[in-house]
Amino acid sequence: MTLPHALPHLGDVAADYDILLCDVWGVIHNGRESWAGPCEALARFNREGGHAVLISNSPRPASDVIAQLDGLGVPRESWKAFVTSGDATRAELAKRAPGPAWIVGPERDGALYEGLGLERAPSAAEAAFISVTGPVDDTIETPEDYRERLAVGAERGLELICANPDRVVQRGDKLIYCGGALADLYESQGGRVVMAGKPYSPIYDLAIKEAEKLLGRAVDRSRVLCIGDGVVTDVMGANAQALDCLFIAQGIHGDQAKGEDGALDPARAGALLKAETTYARYAALELNW
Repeated sequence: MTLPHALPHLGDVAADYDILLCDVWGVIHNGRESWAGPCEALARFNREGGHAVLISNSPRPASDVIAQLDGLGVPRESWKAFVTSGDATRAELAKRAPGPAWIVGPERDGALYEGLGLERAPSAAEAAFISVTGPVDDTIETPEDYRERLAVGAERGLELICANPDRVVQRGDKLIYCGGALADLYESQGGRVVMAGKPYSPIYDLAIKEAEKLLGRAVDRSRVLCIGDGVVTDVMGANAQALDCLFIAQGIHGDQAKGEDGALDPARAGALLKAETTYARYAALELNW
């Protein structure tokens, strides 16, 4: 297995890239606060003539998430464009309107469905398909809380549209379940799942279109660097798109990629990648210039 190169400073390779496709949660914030180092690294890349595009598995449209970034103190100069799994998923939902859909997720994700003309079903028993953004209350619920209700949909052969492929994210010092964990459970029950966020192509297609607008020309894919902490989302997605990747090996993985000296251990980072049959050109514990 080829190990990732340790990259403590983005500035060391910044001249090799025109575009950064950068994950959000776990790279520039943890859901409670933003991190100055990663935000400044992106801002510096932009000031040096590059273009940082945020690419998030948030189930809400990007226009609805910008206020959250502002509230967490993420500077606007840290990014030039922003695409989400919600943006990519709306097209899938529109194909299936008017439904009805059994919608699973917190009220804050309601913007995903605005203007699509979807009718709501009270359960999978009355639905034409299922739409999941995450647990209704992700502070206390786990996928097991949905096992019996999801089984009804699987037995009926319903598709489940998952607007957030992430399995878990870090909120403060805790890991919380996301839509991808519910989708995994549904697939284990024999259900069919459709996802448009990372690692799947639709969200990357949107991100590349945004990059082309910023560049004013076609994107040279050899000059695009993906950055993220999710192996089965960010890294696997970059691999599928044949794009270089910087794996942020701390994030949801805690200290698993650290050596005894507290620094990145490329072998341990490589083991995390190998476990999912993925590869990253670079790895770091956090994003810094």
